Amino acid sequence: MVLPALLIILVVAFFPVVSSIWLSLHQATVTNTGAFVGLENYVEMFQNDDFVEGLSNTVIFTVVSVGLEFVIGLAIALAINRAFRGRGLVRAAVLVPWAFPTVISAVMWRLMFQDQVGIINYVANALGIISQPILSDRTLLLIAAILVDVWKTTPFMALLLLAGLQVIPGDVYEAAKVDGANVLQRFFSITLPLLKPAILVAVLFRTLDAYRVYDLFWAMSNRELESLSTFVYKAVRVSQLLFAQGNAAAVFVFVTSFLIALLFIKGFGMQTSAGD
Repeated sequence: MVLPALLIILVVAFFPVVSSIWLSLHQATVTNTGAFVGLENYVEMFQNDDFVEGLSNTVIFTVVSVGLEFVIGLAIALAINRAFRGRGLVRAAVLVPWAFPTVISAVMWRLMFQDQVGIINYVANALGIISQPILSDRTLLLIAAILVDVWKTTPFMALLLLAGLQVIPGDVYEAAKVDGANVLQRFFSITLPLLKPAILVAVLFRTLDAYRVYDLFWAMSNRELESLSTFVYKAVRVSQLLFAQGNAAAVFVFVTSFLIALLFIKGFGMQTSAGD
Protein backbone atom coordinates (compact mmCIF):
# COMPACT_ATOMS: atom_id res chain seq x y z
CA MET A 1 0.00 0.00 0.00
CA VAL A 2 2.90 2.33 0.68
CA LEU A 3 4.60 2.04 -2.72
CA PRO A 4 1.55 2.98 -4.87
CA ALA A 5 0.79 5.93 -2.59
CA LEU A 6 4.42 7.05 -2.77
CA LEU A 7 4.39 6.80 -6.57
CA ILE A 8 1.19 8.88 -6.77
CA ILE A 9 2.71 11.53 -4.51
CA LEU A 10 5.91 11.63 -6.57
CA VAL A 11 3.98 11.95 -9.84
CA VAL A 12 1.57 14.60 -8.56
CA ALA A 13 4.19 16.65 -6.68
CA PHE A 14 7.29 16.37 -8.83
CA PHE A 15 6.13 15.80 -12.43
CA PRO A 16 5.10 19.46 -12.96
CA VAL A 17 8.39 20.60 -11.42
CA VAL A 18 10.52 18.29 -13.58
CA SER A 19 8.48 19.27 -16.64
CA SER A 20 9.02 22.99 -15.93
CA ILE A 21 12.77 22.50 -15.44
CA TRP A 22 12.94 20.55 -18.72
CA LEU A 23 11.00 23.25 -20.59
CA SER A 24 13.19 26.00 -19.11
CA LEU A 25 16.17 24.42 -20.89
CA HIS A 26 14.43 24.65 -24.29
CA GLN A 27 13.26 27.46 -26.55
CA ALA A 28 9.73 26.45 -25.65
CA THR A 29 6.45 27.98 -26.78
CA VAL A 30 2.92 27.30 -25.57
CA THR A 31 2.49 24.50 -28.12
CA ASN A 32 6.05 23.31 -28.77
CA THR A 33 9.00 22.23 -26.62
CA GLY A 34 11.45 23.72 -29.13
CA ALA A 35 15.20 23.29 -29.43
CA PHE A 36 17.49 22.61 -26.48
CA VAL A 37 19.27 25.85 -25.46
CA GLY A 38 20.74 24.93 -22.07
CA LEU A 39 20.91 27.90 -19.68
CA GLU A 40 20.33 30.51 -22.38
CA ASN A 41 16.81 31.30 -21.09
CA TYR A 42 18.22 32.02 -17.62
CA VAL A 43 20.90 34.34 -19.06
CA GLU A 44 18.28 36.25 -21.08
CA MET A 45 16.03 36.33 -18.02
CA PHE A 46 18.66 38.17 -15.96
CA GLN A 47 19.22 40.58 -18.89
CA ASN A 48 15.51 41.47 -18.88
CA ASP A 49 14.91 44.80 -17.08
CA ASP A 50 11.41 43.75 -15.97
CA PHE A 51 12.79 40.62 -14.29
CA VAL A 52 15.57 42.58 -12.54
CA GLU A 53 13.01 45.13 -11.31
CA GLY A 54 10.71 42.34 -10.13
CA LEU A 55 13.57 40.57 -8.32
CA SER A 56 14.64 43.82 -6.62
CA ASN A 57 11.09 44.70 -5.56
CA THR A 58 10.48 41.17 -4.30
CA VAL A 59 13.65 41.04 -2.18
CA ILE A 60 13.05 44.51 -0.66
CA PHE A 61 9.38 43.73 -0.03
CA THR A 62 10.18 40.36 1.59
CA VAL A 63 13.01 41.53 3.86
CA VAL A 64 11.34 44.75 5.08
CA SER A 65 7.78 43.47 5.46
CA VAL A 66 8.72 40.21 7.22
CA GLY A 67 11.19 42.05 9.49
CA LEU A 68 8.53 44.57 10.56
CA GLU A 69 5.89 41.87 10.95
CA PHE A 70 8.18 39.82 13.19
CA VAL A 71 9.05 42.72 15.51
CA ILE A 72 5.47 44.04 15.75
CA GLY A 73 3.98 40.53 15.88
CA LEU A 74 6.30 39.51 18.74
CA ALA A 75 5.37 42.67 20.68
CA ILE A 76 1.65 41.95 20.18
CA ALA A 77 2.08 38.29 21.14
CA LEU A 78 3.93 39.23 24.35
CA ALA A 79 1.22 41.78 25.20
CA ILE A 80 -1.81 39.53 24.67
CA ASN A 81 -0.09 36.57 26.34
CA ARG A 82 -0.51 38.37 29.68
CA ALA A 83 -3.60 37.84 31.79
CA PHE A 84 -5.90 40.89 31.75
CA ARG A 85 -9.61 41.62 31.59
CA GLY A 86 -11.00 41.42 28.06
CA ARG A 87 -8.04 39.45 26.73
CA GLY A 88 -10.28 37.27 24.52
CA LEU A 89 -11.87 40.33 22.91
CA VAL A 90 -8.46 41.92 22.26
CA ARG A 91 -7.15 38.71 20.68
CA ALA A 92 -10.17 38.55 18.37
CA ALA A 93 -9.81 42.25 17.45
CA VAL A 94 -6.13 41.83 16.60
CA LEU A 95 -7.00 39.16 14.04
CA VAL A 96 -9.50 41.33 12.11
CA PRO A 97 -7.05 42.52 9.38
CA TRP A 98 -6.03 38.91 8.71
CA ALA A 99 -9.66 38.03 7.91
CA PHE A 100 -9.75 40.35 4.87
CA PRO A 101 -8.88 38.75 1.51
CA THR A 102 -5.65 40.21 0.12
CA VAL A 103 -7.28 41.70 -2.97
CA ILE A 104 -9.99 43.39 -0.89
CA SER A 105 -7.34 44.85 1.44
CA ALA A 106 -5.32 46.08 -1.53
CA VAL A 107 -8.30 47.80 -3.18
CA MET A 108 -9.42 49.31 0.14
CA TRP A 109 -5.99 50.79 0.82
CA ARG A 110 -5.61 51.89 -2.81
CA LEU A 111 -8.65 54.13 -2.32
CA MET A 112 -6.98 55.70 0.72
CA PHE A 113 -3.74 56.24 -1.25
CA GLN A 114 -5.49 57.94 -4.20
CA ASP A 115 -4.49 61.55 -4.84
CA GLN A 116 -8.05 62.90 -5.24
CA VAL A 117 -10.06 61.20 -2.48
CA GLY A 118 -7.45 59.31 -0.48
CA ILE A 119 -7.06 60.47 3.12
CA ILE A 120 -3.51 59.10 3.49
CA ASN A 121 -2.28 60.85 0.35
CA TYR A 122 -3.92 64.11 1.55
CA VAL A 123 -2.37 63.95 5.04
CA ALA A 124 1.09 62.95 3.74
CA ASN A 125 1.00 65.79 1.22
CA ALA A 126 -0.21 68.32 3.84
CA LEU A 127 2.63 67.31 6.18
CA GLY A 128 5.17 67.63 3.38
CA ILE A 129 6.13 63.93 3.52
CA ILE A 130 5.46 63.47 -0.20
CA SER A 131 5.63 65.85 -3.16
CA GLN A 132 3.70 63.76 -5.67
CA PRO A 133 0.76 61.31 -5.63
CA ILE A 134 1.65 57.99 -4.00
CA LEU A 135 0.11 55.88 -6.75
CA SER A 136 2.13 57.66 -9.47
CA ASP A 137 5.57 56.78 -8.07
CA ARG A 138 6.84 53.18 -8.00
CA THR A 139 9.05 53.72 -4.94
CA LEU A 140 6.13 55.14 -2.97
CA LEU A 141 3.95 52.32 -4.28
CA LEU A 142 6.42 49.73 -2.98
CA ILE A 143 6.51 51.43 0.44
CA ALA A 144 2.70 51.53 0.47
CA ALA A 145 2.52 47.83 -0.45
CA ILE A 146 4.90 46.99 2.42
CA LEU A 147 2.77 48.95 4.90
CA VAL A 148 -0.42 47.25 3.70
CA ASP A 149 1.18 43.81 3.98
CA VAL A 150 2.41 44.61 7.51
CA TRP A 151 -1.11 45.76 8.47
CA LYS A 152 -2.74 42.65 7.04
CA THR A 153 -0.30 39.89 7.97
CA THR A 154 1.16 40.91 11.34
CA PRO A 155 -1.82 39.25 13.12
CA PHE A 156 -0.86 35.93 11.51
CA MET A 157 2.70 36.32 12.79
CA ALA A 158 1.43 37.29 16.26
CA LEU A 159 -0.91 34.29 16.39
CA LEU A 160 1.87 31.80 15.62
CA LEU A 161 4.24 33.42 18.13
CA LEU A 162 1.49 33.50 20.76
CA ALA A 163 1.00 29.75 20.31
CA GLY A 164 4.74 29.31 20.96
CA LEU A 165 4.66 31.53 24.06
CA GLN A 166 1.80 29.57 25.61
CA VAL A 167 3.74 26.28 25.67
CA ILE A 168 6.66 27.77 27.65
CA PRO A 169 6.32 26.49 31.25
CA GLY A 170 5.59 29.24 33.76
CA ASP A 171 7.79 27.64 36.43
CA VAL A 172 10.85 28.38 34.27
CA TYR A 173 10.17 32.09 34.66
CA GLU A 174 9.50 31.68 38.38
CA ALA A 175 12.85 29.92 38.84
CA ALA A 176 14.60 32.70 36.89
CA LYS A 177 12.95 35.35 39.10
CA VAL A 178 14.14 33.53 42.21
CA ASP A 179 17.67 33.56 40.77
CA GLY A 180 17.41 37.34 40.31
CA ALA A 181 17.01 37.54 36.49
CA ASN A 182 15.40 40.78 35.33
CA VAL A 183 12.88 41.18 32.50
CA LEU A 184 15.46 41.52 29.71
CA GLN A 185 17.51 38.59 30.99
CA ARG A 186 14.39 36.40 31.11
CA PHE A 187 13.42 37.51 27.59
CA PHE A 188 16.80 36.79 25.98
CA SER A 189 17.69 33.71 28.05
CA ILE A 190 14.30 31.98 28.24
CA THR A 191 11.67 33.42 25.90
CA LEU A 192 13.66 33.72 22.68
CA PRO A 193 15.49 30.34 22.92
CA LEU A 194 12.29 28.43 23.80
CA LEU A 195 10.34 30.35 21.17
CA LYS A 196 12.76 29.35 18.40
CA PRO A 197 10.52 26.64 16.82
CA ALA A 198 7.56 29.03 16.65
CA ILE A 199 9.79 31.78 15.23
CA LEU A 200 11.05 29.40 12.56
CA VAL A 201 7.54 28.45 11.47
CA ALA A 202 6.21 32.02 11.55
CA VAL A 203 9.14 33.70 9.77
CA LEU A 204 9.57 30.90 7.23
CA PHE A 205 5.88 30.84 6.29
CA ARG A 206 5.73 34.61 5.96
CA THR A 207 9.03 34.82 4.05
CA LEU A 208 7.92 32.27 1.45
CA ASP A 209 4.50 33.92 1.21
CA ALA A 210 5.98 37.41 0.76
CA TYR A 211 8.54 36.10 -1.73
CA ARG A 212 5.68 34.91 -3.96
CA VAL A 213 3.75 38.20 -3.69
CA TYR A 214 1.40 38.69 -6.63
CA ASP A 215 -2.16 39.86 -5.95
CA LEU A 216 -1.25 42.67 -3.55
CA PHE A 217 1.14 44.27 -6.06
CA TRP A 218 -1.21 44.14 -9.00
CA ALA A 219 -4.36 45.19 -7.15
CA MET A 220 -2.65 48.15 -5.47
CA SER A 221 -0.67 49.38 -8.47
CA ASN A 222 -3.08 48.51 -11.30
CA ARG A 223 -0.44 46.10 -12.71
CA GLU A 224 2.39 48.65 -12.64
CA LEU A 225 4.43 47.24 -9.74
CA GLU A 226 6.57 44.28 -10.81
CA SER A 227 7.44 41.20 -8.75
CA LEU A 228 8.85 37.79 -9.64
CA SER A 229 5.37 36.26 -9.72
CA THR A 230 3.89 39.04 -11.86
CA PHE A 231 6.81 38.65 -14.30
CA VAL A 232 6.10 34.92 -14.58
CA TYR A 233 2.38 35.50 -15.11
CA LYS A 234 2.87 38.16 -17.77
CA ALA A 235 5.47 36.10 -19.61
CA VAL A 236 3.68 32.75 -19.71
CA ARG A 237 0.04 33.85 -19.62
CA VAL A 238 -0.47 37.42 -20.82
CA SER A 239 2.00 37.92 -23.65
CA GLN A 240 3.19 34.31 -24.16
CA LEU A 241 5.98 35.87 -26.24
CA LEU A 242 8.40 35.36 -23.34
CA PHE A 243 7.15 31.88 -22.51
CA ALA A 244 10.67 30.38 -22.24
CA GLN A 245 11.96 33.20 -19.98
CA GLY A 246 8.78 33.09 -17.91
CA ASN A 247 9.19 29.34 -17.46
CA ALA A 248 12.81 29.85 -16.41
CA ALA A 249 11.67 32.53 -13.94
CA ALA A 250 9.11 30.11 -12.47
CA VAL A 251 11.88 27.53 -11.93
CA PHE A 252 14.05 30.29 -10.41
CA VAL A 253 11.28 31.14 -7.91
CA PHE A 254 10.86 27.45 -6.99
CA VAL A 255 14.59 26.80 -6.53
CA THR A 256 15.24 29.99 -4.53
CA SER A 257 12.19 29.34 -2.33
CA PHE A 258 13.54 25.85 -1.61
CA LEU A 259 16.97 27.30 -0.76
CA ILE A 260 15.39 29.92 1.52
CA ALA A 261 13.59 27.16 3.42
CA LEU A 262 16.84 25.18 3.79
CA LEU A 263 18.73 28.28 5.00
CA PHE A 264 16.07 28.98 7.63
CA ILE A 265 16.11 25.40 8.90
CA LYS A 266 19.92 25.33 9.06
CA GLY A 267 20.09 28.84 10.49
CA PHE A 268 17.71 28.08 13.32
CA GLY A 269 19.50 24.81 14.09
CA MET A 270 16.34 22.81 13.54
CA GLN A 271 16.06 19.23 12.29
CA THR A 272 13.27 18.03 10.05
CA SER A 273 12.70 14.95 12.21
CA ALA A 274 13.99 13.35 15.33
CA GLY A 275 15.86 10.74 13.34
CA ASP A 276 17.86 13.22 11.19
